[in-house]
Amino acid sequence: MYAVIKTGGKQYKVEPGNQLKVEKIKANPGDTVSIPAVLIKDDTGNITFSGTVEAEIVKHAKHKKVIVFKFKRKKRYSRKRGHRQPYTLLKVKEIKAS
Repeated sequence: MYAVIKTGGKQYKVEPGNQLKVEKIKANPGDTVSIPAVLIKDDTGNITFSGTVEAEIVKHAKHKKVIVFKFKRKKRYSRKRGHRQPYTLLKVKEIKAS
């Protein structure tokens, strides 16, 4: 059984027991969140277009640093910036079809 969920403007295919990194969710580690499912496919092949996915927040962290470097030759212009995007690590516990 798997489900497709949408969070943070992106869609993810999840199964019970999976861990995935999503855009940061405002909740504490250890909390359980309920995410509406876009599509659910069970073991028999039936497809449902409504339901929820129960997931536990494992931790909040940041991705690896991405360097943004701008340079214009002959003008003595260079700019170096770094960015680390925050994320939330989720562990999928259960998929509920309605």
